[in-house]
Amino acid sequence: MPDKLSFIMLDTTQLRTFAAVVREGSFEAAAHALHVTPSAVSQRMKALEQAVGQVLVRRTKPCQATDAGRPLLRLAGQVALLEREALDAARPPTTGGAAPTRVTVVANGDSLGTWFVGALARLPAELALLFDVRRDDEDHTAELIRDGTAMAAVTAQREAVQGCRVERLGAMRYVALARTGFAARHFPDGLTEAALAAAPMMAFDRKDQLQHRFARTVTRRRIDPPVHYVPSFDGFNEAVRLGLGWGMVPERIARADIAAGRCVDLGAGRHLDRPLYWQHWRVDSTTLDALTAAVRAVARTELR
Repeated sequence: MPDKLSFIMLDTTQLRTFAAVVREGSFEAAAHALHVTPSAVSQRMKALEQAVGQVLVRRTKPCQATDAGRPLLRLAGQVALLEREALDAARPPTTGGAAPTRVTVVANGDSLGTWFVGALARLPAELALLFDVRRDDEDHTAELIRDGTAMAAVTAQREAVQGCRVERLGAMRYVALARTGFAARHFPDGLTEAALAAAPMMAFDRKDQLQHRFARTVTRRRIDPPVHYVPSFDGFNEAVRLGLGWGMVPERIARADIAAGRCVDLGAGRHLDRPLYWQHWRVDSTTLDALTAAVRAVARTELR
């Protein structure tokens, strides 16, 4: 199959259609986005899959790229990005501003709630960027680059995804935070194994293992405490402030609550540093260069 692929001239219209099917979630929604009929979308996808000799999209709800389709989905995004940049550069100044470029990026919730949006705001307006920001756990954000959904990610994965560049941004420091009354009630003797196993714990979602990781550094054992799931940056932190449970909170957020006397640092100086990396497509792109420079600059001041 690789030998066959090396002689295939991929049709950019078919690639664009493939990307729209995955992005929009269905053939019908892709047809609406592309201003064509669902039959045209189906025919383009059939032609692309026949040319490659592989099924590229799972006809599920929503549609998803197969393992064979992921590299082509990433290629479709790269081609679209470079095509838009080339057209913008080729247009004479009298034709007006650049057409908006859709930039899909992914970051963990704590980065989105603290520093990452500030990096997006630093990008010059003349680039005419429209952001599609996705959220996922930092241990899983790189998957959206791997499957071609995103062009860049803030991730805990330091190994470069195939076809990508990676650089370390710094580390986000977390503090084990609890409401003062909650700490007095559940941790009268400090961070004992028994207290950590019994006290209600916060988690962002079922992918979030930050609290469990901190507890293992303290007890050297796996524990199974009762867990509240609150999948919102503000909601998670507010739940800790109100005494619903204890949780790992970014240091810059925790500092104000500790200073105000609302909360205490359960670790008494013990913290957890989470290294973060920036991964992005390995293509020569003005958009990606500007985005990377902005992320790098903000991370330099906000991360350790």
